[in-house]
Amino acid sequence: MDTNLHVYNSLSAKKEKFEPIKAPFVGMYVCGPTVYSYVHLGNCRTFISFDLIYRYLLHLGYKVRYVRNITDAGHLENDADEGEDKISKKARLEAVEPMEIVQKYTLDFHEVLDKFNNLPPNIEPTATGHIVEQIDMIQDIINEGFAYEVNGSVYFDVETYNAKFGNEYGKLSGRKIDELMAGTRDLDGQSEKRSPVDFALWKKASPTHIMRWNSPWSVGFPGWHLECSVMSSKYLGDSFDIHGGGMDLKFPHHECEIAQCKAANHQDPVKYWMHTNMLTLNGARMSKSTGNTLLPNELFTGNNDKLEKAFSPIVVRFFMMQAHYRSPLDFSSDALMAAEKGYLRLMGALNDLEELKPAETTTAFDLEEWKSKCYAAMDDDFNTPILIAHLFEAVKFIKAAKDGKASIAATDKAALQELLNAFVFDILGLEKEEQQASGDDELVDGLMKTIIDLRLDARQRKDYATSDRIRDHLQNLNIVLKDSKEGTSWEKE
Repeated sequence: MDTNLHVYNSLSAKKEKFEPIKAPFVGMYVCGPTVYSYVHLGNCRTFISFDLIYRYLLHLGYKVRYVRNITDAGHLENDADEGEDKISKKARLEAVEPMEIVQKYTLDFHEVLDKFNNLPPNIEPTATGHIVEQIDMIQDIINEGFAYEVNGSVYFDVETYNAKFGNEYGKLSGRKIDELMAGTRDLDGQSEKRSPVDFALWKKASPTHIMRWNSPWSVGFPGWHLECSVMSSKYLGDSFDIHGGGMDLKFPHHECEIAQCKAANHQDPVKYWMHTNMLTLNGARMSKSTGNTLLPNELFTGNNDKLEKAFSPIVVRFFMMQAHYRSPLDFSSDALMAAEKGYLRLMGALNDLEELKPAETTTAFDLEEWKSKCYAAMDDDFNTPILIAHLFEAVKFIKAAKDGKASIAATDKAALQELLNAFVFDILGLEKEEQQASGDDELVDGLMKTIIDLRLDARQRKDYATSDRIRDHLQNLNIVLKDSKEGTSWEKE
């Protein structure tokens, strides 16, 4: 399949023309959550970004196998030589089985992404469901000479790997092994590893470690990085198209994935590496230690002290689309309220387009040029901010047509409706939200009807000074009156 799509490849640090290994089939793997706590907004941005990518590839006609894992096997974070994994720690603190923790937070993860209107992946494998395959890959890596066993634990030998493959460890993140060695503590005789840059493939379990499995080396558990190498290769093959995740996973997680796969299979596992950028909240890094955090449901309900009001999941999704997935994004009340206003304008324009009466010709709008610009934006590494800017060009045209300052032919109206539905709903993944009228909304509507009736009465009496004064006072409140043959309507700018 020939397209103009270009994606930014973290491995080459440049945009490359998207050419799948086995077109029209695309294999896409995204690192899923470790389910020991409620999903946070940074995770959500990553999964919403790759949902957009998934949707656009489907729209272009690709057959996509989208795999997103669930990390439900406890591991020691950052390959620590000792400690307690987070799932087991949470289970111990709550006096429940680890799998109860897994089930609770997996359900929360799915519920939150459903609210954001994310499509489910084609396959969602779990780490605990692939322990046998992880043991098999470890044995393959040992057999190839890139791992060693010490006291029941197995470690990846980074220096041997680099000697064999020309210093490839670090090629994704741009880190050099000498710098890694210099930034790592000296071996003090207590570590089992031959080198401080080596990482765990299998760890022997301590007597208190809850999640453990039998293996040829010990009763233990797999290393942090192994599950993604195993599950991606099992469901997508030894070499596939897209591997994604947050930029915080680039090193060491994704770096180690490349080394494991190449050591076992002697080929690069992924053609395009893609990483999303971080979120901030009110201009500061999100951090539990500082209390500058916000959970999705706190955002949806308004039950927080960080923002002025609640925001719906679809408005938040629309807000996230207004920044490129590789750019940082700051959550603030002002930014979210601006996104909410834009979302309502967009939905209102779609309704107005549906009600527009077609004319004989289209004026003040080049549909084909606009369509080309929209696709060009998405083909430029999924550039949603530019796409949204073009969508509002269409919104402006629809408003002009509604006000009688432009016109649209029947065939162009049908084509524009089809394109807007595709970009807004199928690709961006937005939804029309039912606006529940509150008591305040009903009061405002009633007051505005009274004001409009008073203005109409003044005009009928040819009291144009009063009519104009009413209009001008409303304009000062950013309320615009629109007179037409059907009557007078109003909207807040």
